[in-house]
Amino acid sequence: MNNVYKRRDGFDGQKMIHIPPKIIKDHLKKHPALFNIYIAHIGYFPKAFSHYREWRKGCDDNIFIYCLTGKGYYIIDDKKFDVTPNQYFVLPATDRYIKYWADADDPWTIYWVHYTGSIIDNFNVSLKIDFSKGPVPIPFNNKAIEIWKNIYECLEMGYSIENLCNANFRLYHFIASFLFPDKNILSETSDNVDIINSTIMDMKNNIDKKLVVEDMASLHKLSCSHFSSLFRKATGMPPIDYFIHLKMQKACQLLYTNKVKIKEVAMDLGYEDPYYFSRLFKKYMGLSPEQYKLMTNGRLSLSSEL
Repeated sequence: MNNVYKRRDGFDGQKMIHIPPKIIKDHLKKHPALFNIYIAHIGYFPKAFSHYREWRKGCDDNIFIYCLTGKGYYIIDDKKFDVTPNQYFVLPATDRYIKYWADADDPWTIYWVHYTGSIIDNFNVSLKIDFSKGPVPIPFNNKAIEIWKNIYECLEMGYSIENLCNANFRLYHFIASFLFPDKNILSETSDNVDIINSTIMDMKNNIDKKLVVEDMASLHKLSCSHFSSLFRKATGMPPIDYFIHLKMQKACQLLYTNKVKIKEVAMDLGYEDPYYFSRLFKKYMGLSPEQYKLMTNGRLSLSSEL
């Protein structure tokens, strides 16, 4: 690529913010726990003609790029990747050679974020962020763009601890919308949402009964395995576990009333055996119903019992 056309930034309609390193350093000294991962730079480059960046000795940041339209390319060491619309890629913090650039005839439009922190290497290992994946295709991620705009608006308002925390905490949501697309897509699929919401409502309306997965699935004319898979993707747990959690939440509400007896709570939740209920409550809540009653009435410290 001819050096005349190389441009880091300066595109019509672009948005870009670089957080001053001194600001980050000062906040890190005062609040290190709040800045384990933080945004260093953020930007939006529309039709970024001749956009080009080269990092001969790598970059200390993770570089996240979401290509909305157009095309681009990147190179890690000597391996080249093509990037097309509705693909994203993450270049983890590294000392390896990096280069990326927009296509000359159809330059990309990209949303991008640089982020780093004291735990960035462990962060990448835990989330399996590495160079091996290449660009990842994803359906149009409107949720991520909304989050990106919220992050940008926070940073536009200045670099107070409140604004930086607001932006950095939203960064996790932004990344998650790409790394865990099934969760994001499921939340926007109306049929699946109706199934999950109606199931949860049915659980709440029958909190005093014993429900089984077969009955839940048959209401929606689904197989048990397919229904359980949908439910688990949406809520993070199997249907019966979720139902038990709802029962334990209700138990906590009932136990908060000092006059109610544990046996009565068990019966109200469909457990004929109060001893079984007590064991289940302790398994899910970490303390017995008796201890919970004492704790909520100020006669027992939770920390002393756990």
